[in-house]
Amino acid sequence: MREHEATEPGDEDIEAVTRAVLTASRLLVAVSARSLATVEESITLPQFRMLVVLSSHGPSKLVAVADRLAVQPSTAMRMVDRLITAGLMSRRTNPENRRETVLSLTEEGVRVVQDVTSRRKAEITAILRRLAPDRRAALVEALDAFNAAGEEPAYEEDGAGSHPLGWSDPVEGTR
Repeated sequence: MREHEATEPGDEDIEAVTRAVLTASRLLVAVSARSLATVEESITLPQFRMLVVLSSHGPSKLVAVADRLAVQPSTAMRMVDRLITAGLMSRRTNPENRRETVLSLTEEGVRVVQDVTSRRKAEITAILRRLAPDRRAALVEALDAFNAAGEEPAYEEDGAGSHPLGWSDPVEGTR
């Protein structure tokens, strides 16, 4: 028997934790949807994710953005076209390789990402304020462990690390 097997929880514990995480994820999706509903433009969650990728990584090639979103470049191109039409993104020729285009956020795109993220943070903060301090400390410990197990980088308030929606490591050669 391997050493770590002796400390593994039983299937019943795993099921209880899975139900709790699924419920929490449903709550977080609802918070995300409400924060997007406040945006004047009609932006879908996948489109917002694209804005966040560009906000986190700066100007990028379409292929790099598609890769970060785990979608096909053709799918990403359709989203880009809609976001450019909405005035949230721009496309320009890459000065280092004129055969490539570089995508970036417009000022309005930056504002949308900041506004939606701010609303999301405020709603999550309000929910957390309803927890007793010892429960909040336990939640931090549990979520840190969960994030580490899922290899999700920590959110950095100052923007030095990942954005609140992840995607922290830029792909080489896309800036």
